[in-house]
Amino acid sequence: MVVISRDAIFLEKQFIQEGGIGRQIVLDEESSMPQTNQAPISMDTNKLVETPIHVKNVTEPRRSGRVTRNPARYLNLHENVQELFIHGDNDHGDDPFTYEETISDIDSFKLLEAMKSEIDSMNESQVWDLVDPPEGIIPIRNKWVFKRKIGADGKVETYKARLVAKGNRQRQEVNYKETFSPVAMLKSIRIMLAITAHYDYEVWQMDVKTAFLNGHTEEDIFMDQPRGFESNDKSKVCKLKRSIYGLKQASRSWNRRFDEVVKSFGFIKNEDEPCLVF
Repeated sequence: MVVISRDAIFLEKQFIQEGGIGRQIVLDEESSMPQTNQAPISMDTNKLVETPIHVKNVTEPRRSGRVTRNPARYLNLHENVQELFIHGDNDHGDDPFTYEETISDIDSFKLLEAMKSEIDSMNESQVWDLVDPPEGIIPIRNKWVFKRKIGADGKVETYKARLVAKGNRQRQEVNYKETFSPVAMLKSIRIMLAITAHYDYEVWQMDVKTAFLNGHTEEDIFMDQPRGFESNDKSKVCKLKRSIYGLKQASRSWNRRFDEVVKSFGFIKNEDEPCLVF
């Protein structure tokens, strides 16, 4: 049975002081309502009616009626910048998606030059060897990725072509194992910048072109010959010696090679000597 009361006094302190664990405490009801001899009201959940609560004198927060306007020097700047960096130079259209689209593109000559530059860098780094396909081996595929880089004036500044392996065809424990590679934490970069600002140092940024090509592969990975640069014997496949972009273990191979080279320069922590920060 549930007893409903408008005002009640809870004798919590008295209950604790008297140590009345398990005793029944009778609550004194104090109400300004006239007392009646009616029996206690039982709670019937099927007949409950929600009583709306009316809140009086509720005022909305005051809103400023001031109309904001951009300065005259910023008029149409947002639209122009967005149009510039999203759409770029409309005379050149979108970047080609396939090799066939590149051949028929308006900038096909410059894109083919970018492709040749990419292949030359791979040949210089000895990324692969042409071998006969082993029996039972299905080589992974590759594709060309093209990008027109727009300058500040809205014109095409450079043409990029990247040969990317389709790593989704790789199988774990067959042509790749570990894929984890550590990355820099944001707070580490902030600490470095804070130290630089405190001591008035200079920060130099270095970009490594075709960085992943410096990493060595430990697994036997076979890939199709790149489109447009096939050898006379098209039955041969490329056995990768370097980790090109798109491989699942590419970033790990690059980080492992970078770690080895940096340690060979003396950037290593010794217990008896202070740690050098690179």
